[in-house]
Amino acid sequence: MGIEDEISPADARGSSPGKEQQAAGVGILLQIMMLVLSFVLGHVLRRHKFYYLPEASASLLIGLTVGVLANISNTETSIRAWFNFHEEFFFLFLLPPIIFQSGFSLSPKPFFSNFGAIVTFAIGGTFISSIVTGVLVYLGGLMYLMYRLPFVECLMFGALISATDPVTVLSIFQELGTDMNLYALVFGESVLNDAMAISLYRTMSLVKSHVSSGQNFFMVVVRFLETFVGSMSSGVGVGFTSALLFKYAGLDIDNLQNLECCLFVLFPYFSYMLSEGLGLSGIVSILFTGIVMKHYTFSNLSEKSQQFVSAFFHLISSLAETFVFIYMGFDIAMEQHSWSHVGFIFFSIIFIGVARAANVFSCAYLVNLVRPAHRQIPVKHQKALWYSGLRGAMAFALALQSVHDLPEGHGQTIFTATTAIVVLTVLLIGGSTGTMLEALQVVGDGHDGSLGDSFERNNGYIAPSYNEEASSANKIKMKLKEFHKSTASFTALDRNYLTPFFTSQNGDEEEEHDDEPMPSSRSGGFHGHS
Repeated sequence: MGIEDEISPADARGSSPGKEQQAAGVGILLQIMMLVLSFVLGHVLRRHKFYYLPEASASLLIGLTVGVLANISNTETSIRAWFNFHEEFFFLFLLPPIIFQSGFSLSPKPFFSNFGAIVTFAIGGTFISSIVTGVLVYLGGLMYLMYRLPFVECLMFGALISATDPVTVLSIFQELGTDMNLYALVFGESVLNDAMAISLYRTMSLVKSHVSSGQNFFMVVVRFLETFVGSMSSGVGVGFTSALLFKYAGLDIDNLQNLECCLFVLFPYFSYMLSEGLGLSGIVSILFTGIVMKHYTFSNLSEKSQQFVSAFFHLISSLAETFVFIYMGFDIAMEQHSWSHVGFIFFSIIFIGVARAANVFSCAYLVNLVRPAHRQIPVKHQKALWYSGLRGAMAFALALQSVHDLPEGHGQTIFTATTAIVVLTVLLIGGSTGTMLEALQVVGDGHDGSLGDSFERNNGYIAPSYNEEASSANKIKMKLKEFHKSTASFTALDRNYLTPFFTSQNGDEEEEHDDEPMPSSRSGGFHGHS
């Protein structure tokens, strides 16, 4: 990784420099060994089609095991200091490549054709689930079912725990070859949902610090929109700038390939740090930079650079992702936990399930109101969406932050509950996804034809015709349909104006390029590698 050197173990300050360096060497060696072990183990499990222990779960278990062993064997503090989960390290070094790769590897057609649904689930749904979780946790506290937290802190817990991370689910979706639209929904929702959860959490912690000044609800909404829209605009802006630079700088000559790749790799980080520097959300920003750079900038690169850049981002994102799960497992074993509040953990898990159901089924109902009969989200897909709401690294990192943000004891309780939820969902839900998909019979739907073909058959960009007569009761429905139409007109705008302006190719070539199955993030392509 090479980035670990950024962490300076404060605990090890007392010892001599030589000793300190030795401890650093041992710490990093351990990390590299665990990375190698989890990659090898993940490969073996995939080869044998053993879906009960996905790669992420395996990495988490390796981290947990080594952490427990280090605890028992009473390893030196200086070595142990190399394993403390630093939120800054996570947010600045490990998360950006993962988020950028997820935006960069989005297959544009399925994503944009389901764009309305994805936004509804990610923004409306995350909001619903965090409020529902927060309110239920608060009521549980009032009824003495669980540890009682103030209302704003309950909402902070709701926000951080509504960040889903279906890495394991998505890799199994790819292995088994599920329906394209279901994949696009789960993937799109999880990507936007992280950004949404961070913005919500930050907004809630602002409210908490300003509770005395009596900030009203309206200001909270404005602040949230400011963060989200501002970050999105800066990300899109950086993406477009990079597209124009690569279009007009003429870097696609053979001997400038190295320069081209270096510049391309620096842009995402520039976008991330720009947003963080402006007090916005880097995650939202880098995600949209990824989407825009894939759509416009990528086609301005020379062919060799395109291959290199795709491979490079795939490489660092899988390294970062595996490392995050190992890191998390190790930290869970090492941290101080307040296990006295078992009730809090137990009820939180039930409440999260309820909130996830409220999110998925209410949003799916809204989306189905708009969509014509042949494009409805079937109930089995809704159930699969509900089931795939694992909690992962994002929730864990935010919970760690809450330990600093909240008063003594409260943050600790939230952190313990979150770690228990992450471990349970990653191991149990991650392990049983294959069985669930087979039970719901959503396996192998879009598996036979080529991706482009099955997509064209099911739902190209053609906006469904809206000739039905609308009674006054259908006013809302018509409004929603107008919005639906506008997403289709956006694709026309993109094809006719944006693509010719920002790329050196014409629209037709771009279309052909889109039809190819995109290798998705995490592991391999959309189809199973059987």
